[in-house]
Amino acid sequence: MEIKNFTITKRDGSKEKFSLDKIMNAILKAFESVNEPTDLGMVSKILSDLNIHNDIKVEDIQNQVEEALMKEGFYKVAKSFIVYRQQHTEDRETVEKIKFLTDYCVAQNAATGSKFDANANVENKNIATLIGELPKQGFIRLNRRMLVDRIKKMYGKELADEYINLLTHHFIYKNDETNLANYCASITMYPWLIGGTTSIGGNSTAPTNLKSFCGGFINMVFMVSSMLAGACATPEFLMYMNYFIQKEYGKDYWKRADEVVDLSLRKRTIDKVITDDFEQIVYSLNQPTGARNYQAVFWNISYYDRPYFESLFGNFYFPDGSQPDWESLSWLQKRFMKWFNQERLKTVLTFPVETMALLAENGECKDKEWGDYAAKMYAEGHSFFTYMSNNADSLSSCCRLRNEIQDNGFSYTLGAGGVSTGSKSVLTINLNRCIQYAVNHDLDYKEYLEHVIVLCHKVQMAYNENLKELLRNHMLPLFDAGYINIDRQYLTIGINGLVESAEFMGLDITPNEDYKKFVQGVLGLIEKHNKAFRTKEAMFNCEMIPAENVGVKHAKWDREDGYFVPRDCYNSYFYRVEDNSLTILDKFKLHGAPYIEHLTGGSALHMNLEEHLSEAQYRQLLRTAAQEGCNYFTFNIPNTVCNDCGHIDKRYLHECPHCHSTNVDYLTRVIGYMKRVSNFSAPRQDEAHRRFYAGQNKYTIKTTAPSEAGKQTKECKQEA
Repeated sequence: MEIKNFTITKRDGSKEKFSLDKIMNAILKAFESVNEPTDLGMVSKILSDLNIHNDIKVEDIQNQVEEALMKEGFYKVAKSFIVYRQQHTEDRETVEKIKFLTDYCVAQNAATGSKFDANANVENKNIATLIGELPKQGFIRLNRRMLVDRIKKMYGKELADEYINLLTHHFIYKNDETNLANYCASITMYPWLIGGTTSIGGNSTAPTNLKSFCGGFINMVFMVSSMLAGACATPEFLMYMNYFIQKEYGKDYWKRADEVVDLSLRKRTIDKVITDDFEQIVYSLNQPTGARNYQAVFWNISYYDRPYFESLFGNFYFPDGSQPDWESLSWLQKRFMKWFNQERLKTVLTFPVETMALLAENGECKDKEWGDYAAKMYAEGHSFFTYMSNNADSLSSCCRLRNEIQDNGFSYTLGAGGVSTGSKSVLTINLNRCIQYAVNHDLDYKEYLEHVIVLCHKVQMAYNENLKELLRNHMLPLFDAGYINIDRQYLTIGINGLVESAEFMGLDITPNEDYKKFVQGVLGLIEKHNKAFRTKEAMFNCEMIPAENVGVKHAKWDREDGYFVPRDCYNSYFYRVEDNSLTILDKFKLHGAPYIEHLTGGSALHMNLEEHLSEAQYRQLLRTAAQEGCNYFTFNIPNTVCNDCGHIDKRYLHECPHCHSTNVDYLTRVIGYMKRVSNFSAPRQDEAHRRFYAGQNKYTIKTTAPSEAGKQTKECKQEA
């Protein structure tokens, strides 16, 4: 080994001048630890086997020492050296965990304190959340090792090494490495309806009445969510609840909602019984739970207009042979929405995340009644997502997953064939870094990106094999019991940094041909390989991921490595969140059909508004969405929460209207779910403050009355 003025790279990434004495002392101590005699000549011979170069990592030097000792026949010494390294590794990890513990205790909130996956859904910072954080690094190592071993077995060491290289240099990001479970699911509740929770390890029997339905449903959702890394959607929730209400109070109960049916001193009406049941379920599921690191379950539900419902559930039969009744279900859906909207004035309720599913036809809501009701609820300040489609091709299994279901039929064994779907795993491409790297190295960015995309598909195929092995060993009871159909679970290729990569390329982030061509070119590559890699056992989709945590990380990592980074967080939209020049129509266009056509995993338009619009304006925006092909969207108007008196107001205010305190917080969507801004991580709070909220002056759309379509329009534009 030739001695030069080398620089070595330490474990924390810092640089240090190479010291030969440190290596010699470590070798001598290893000999002494096993009472093996040695001399300077032997040590020099071992050192001569080392290949030290500039910027070599400490771990690589130590690996070479181990190999040199064994090459020279000093196996006992090599073993001692290995044990010594392991002990020091464990000591370093313990010191790191103690430092993390200390930093976490003094962090602003739980999301800011989390090292690996900041999550605003963890509202409180306490011993339970700390206990949940400590093992995460170990889970990451375990998941990474299992996946790399599978990649080597399927595709060879070279691909496995490239995966780790792209991962550690932040070209790609493996979502939810801190969890062994598959990602998210939109479950069918039919197995629970006929057999209770026994098939997934519980001991409750099938529900037989409204009371047992409510209690059993809560327990079932908690159990299912403990086996998922992400969201649990129950799209049949209100349909099943309606079934049990009818069994208790008759098929026409909704026409007699004011009838007193309670013989107790409370003398409750049917309506009061139902809203009490709503309260039991919603408040229970918004409680933090031990199985999810002291956070509430990510619970999602769906509402349907009549044609959407009939398309999905037209052939559905309950165990007694009856079919769902639309008229009563329609009433129950409206009642839940109304109740939930009012209940959110009493306390902060994040879940369920609601999605209104509407069928569109010729640029209009096919079901006028439900189109009108959606607009009415938006105007009353309710916050929910709307999914619009020309066919019933999807159910949301997280805040934005679009599944492109082809077969909406039901069977007894699966319960709800068009429901039991979701995402097994998400692997995200950092488009900003990938495209900049290619351009900076004189590579065709599309060719380089395609190479990364192919690698991501192979990695996901390897993950799928690991999941199948767990399934074969009966470690995934949700699949075995039929809550989820593994053939309808997607392997998701996520994207982040799309807008930032377009800005790097000098494109104007507005509805224009050049930006549209760029988006279609990039996303079209992913869809091309989604189709190419599809098999009977593996389906792929592409999603613009919510990126609550990784959007901040990507910006930080890219800036540190010298890339162009125009903002501190890569968001999940086709527009710049701080842009105050775009109109409301512009944003609907940017999330319209030409831009989202390749996003089979979905992307939600978050229309940030300064104040609520009128019912007529919201109704027109539903038409605008249908005409532009914007299929998933919501309206965000920050709700004001008084920190002094607790009053909640649906408006964006700077002073509490109840006690006039200026000590206020705001409720808005960090990504797909609503939380206090003070619960966001510190970087996400900064991002929230940069968001532009459009006023009435940005509403430049002519409102067309449905009965006067094509004949008469009235201008709804108002100056701020």
